[in-house]
Amino acid sequence: MADNQYLYAVARIRSKEISLLNKSDIEQLMNCKSEKECLNLLKGKGWGASGEENAEQMLSIEREKTWDIIGELVEDLSVFDTFLYSNDFHNLKAAIKQVYTNSNFTDIYISQGTIDVKIILNAVKEHNFSLLPEHMRSCAEEAYQVQMHTGDSQLCDVIIDRTALETILRKGKETNNELLAEYAELKVAVANINIAIRSVKTGKDTGFMDRAIAECDSLNKKELITAAQEGIEAVYQYLSNTVYAEAVSALKESPSAFERWCDNVIIRHIIPQKYNPFSISPLAAYILARENEIKVVRILLSGKRNEIADSSIRERLREMYV
Repeated sequence: MADNQYLYAVARIRSKEISLLNKSDIEQLMNCKSEKECLNLLKGKGWGASGEENAEQMLSIEREKTWDIIGELVEDLSVFDTFLYSNDFHNLKAAIKQVYTNSNFTDIYISQGTIDVKIILNAVKEHNFSLLPEHMRSCAEEAYQVQMHTGDSQLCDVIIDRTALETILRKGKETNNELLAEYAELKVAVANINIAIRSVKTGKDTGFMDRAIAECDSLNKKELITAAQEGIEAVYQYLSNTVYAEAVSALKESPSAFERWCDNVIIRHIIPQKYNPFSISPLAAYILARENEIKVVRILLSGKRNEIADSSIRERLREMYV
């Protein structure tokens, strides 16, 4: 895409940013007495389609709207595949489990991905992984064999999840886009931290962590595993000497607090990109902003539906892009 095409695309996206939910909008939603009242407020802001959707249908429609507008502006959407690889690998896990259990569930797949779900399912059913992209074939074969011959679903997931992380990191770097590369690095590092913390709490050994944790630039895999073997405080100490030092207090609070910290870091990183009209970065930032917006609304709607105290809902809300 030439520079003048970027200018047009970015100008369109900047106009779309005006309709993003801001802090005031979130306060309005917080003041609603019920999930239904929230949904009606969102419909008034243009969310959803027919007006008859439930919460999840509305959020799904909004995600589709995001990719529709990006599709109108960018001829080759593969530049954003870094955001979608995790969906492909989720669908691979789902397909293997479906074939293993001989079930007919269809609501276990994620629609947004780089590969058609039918192709993934056929590859597993036919045991023909040449149907898949090269970066998925090896892990698909190994995970399939593990699931079918041992029934070890956890190991199946570990094999696929690590390849997903490695793919996201490698492909993110290959875009030669700073924002996409930073996003990929953070996503992999966060996953590694979560694996280390869970491994400490569940008593996983070095072999498990070595298989589950992916290499990345901002964390030393060997040092992270060594710290995890020593205990939770050693993990905190190791992270305190990395770029993730600020995450330690969130980790000590709760897993959800750490997830919130990670999402907020992404938002802070992408905000400056809206002023970079000669690259794809503002479009990537808009996609991430929309994903963050949808996540915030999902948290809020779930809280209202389950009559959770407003104070507890607020603790889980993320920073907004606008």
